[in-house]
Amino acid sequence: MHKFTIQKTYLMRRTYKRFVTAQHMPMAFVLINADLGAEEELVRELKSIEHVKEVYVVYGVYDIVAKIEADTMEKVKETITWKIRRLEKVRSTLTMIVVES
Repeated sequence: MHKFTIQKTYLMRRTYKRFVTAQHMPMAFVLINADLGAEEELVRELKSIEHVKEVYVVYGVYDIVAKIEADTMEKVKETITWKIRRLEKVRSTLTMIVVES
């Protein structure tokens, strides 16, 4: 086998392994209603919470969407229940747990 073929195969396996690993991490999206005018402050607070990977201000029924990702589903649930929902400016949330297919 050529050196190039071996390196290419190694890189493909390594990339696939990362893809498969990332695909199985428990994840949820949390739709958040914030107090009027508190969106930017809330975004800053959310970004500082461990396991919160992405945060966006959106138009529509909800004000903010946050992506939560952790090693275990228990950590995802704890982050939502004990950290996000307890923030002072959060009025209500809707959580959508991602289902792997």
